[in-house]
Amino acid sequence: MKIISLYTNEKLLIKRAIAGNGQAQQFLYEKYAPKMLSVCRQYVKDVQFAEDVMVNGFVKVFENLTSFQHRGSFEGWIRKIMVRESISYLRKKQFVVYDDEVLESRPKEAIEGTSILDVEYVQQLIDNLPEGYKMVFLLYAIEGYKHHEIAEILEISEGTSKSQLFKARKMLQENLKLKGMSPRAQSRGK
Repeated sequence: MKIISLYTNEKLLIKRAIAGNGQAQQFLYEKYAPKMLSVCRQYVKDVQFAEDVMVNGFVKVFENLTSFQHRGSFEGWIRKIMVRESISYLRKKQFVVYDDEVLESRPKEAIEGTSILDVEYVQQLIDNLPEGYKMVFLLYAIEGYKHHEIAEILEISEGTSKSQLFKARKMLQENLKLKGMSPRAQSRGK
């Protein structure tokens, strides 16, 4: 049986991964893959495609490992790569449309059988947003980007970013009301 040493010093682990140490690379992948799949899944609805995006993201992580400057968290650096890879995937598939026609053409369907507001339910609500709304919402509300940064990443105007966020929030609130789950009612214990 081969014993793999546990790496506790992340800086040393990254240095070994840069040098081509397969064990170090595998350890980094196994440590961060579950969280990064979750990040990709927020953007890409289908889990199999989200896994593909994550794997491609890790290829970029290892190709660009030398550019990590050890300023800020390594996990945050990987997360940015995963977000950008997810957006790139959606662009290539031409799923992103920044247009009001998308909102009008989507059926307003309620999710059956959910009695409490949980993570899975919220993810389903976010998944049902038009892709343009969803990407801006996730970048702003989850990733913490500012509108000017979102505009740069998505190659849209800052006004479009603000408008998409407003519409995404409004749509989420309407869907929560349809289910009788307004955020205020939930926080009061209903």
